[in-house]
Amino acid sequence: MRRVVLAIVSTIAALMMLLSFKSHTGTSSASPPAAVSSASTPSSSTSSGSGSSSAGRKTHHATTRTVTGDAVDTQYGPVEVQVTVKSGKVTAVTATEYPTSDPRDAQINSYAIPALDSEALAAGNANIDMISGATYTSNGYITSLQSALDKAGV
Repeated sequence: MRRVVLAIVSTIAALMMLLSFKSHTGTSSASPPAAVSSASTPSSSTSSGSGSSSAGRKTHHATTRTVTGDAVDTQYGPVEVQVTVKSGKVTAVTATEYPTSDPRDAQINSYAIPALDSEALAAGNANIDMISGATYTSNGYITSLQSALDKAGV
């Protein structure tokens, strides 16, 4: 008898959790999200500093460059990443544009973007893990990051 009651209560609890799940109410399209970058003008600034260049890399004479990657359109909006490179090494990574128009987008990106920023900075390249629950943002981020790194010559 206890098992029957436990099974019924468990089934009801699981059903309640399933029915209370709220999916994303963003726009839907018939085609899959585009991972094609849109045309945007890269912004870069160059300033000289002091120091030596990294061994085994191109000589950069301790130059600091900030380069913005291409804006990548995702199903929920564009993602754009800015990279700062000093002496051939990535010193800062920041997402300058990402979807926040929908409350769910803002919620997801409030944890996904800082995680992607720190992981990209630690890796120093675009070979980073995607964030679970933020697949479209992660794909756009990685594509824009690679674009910025290519423009910076890293």
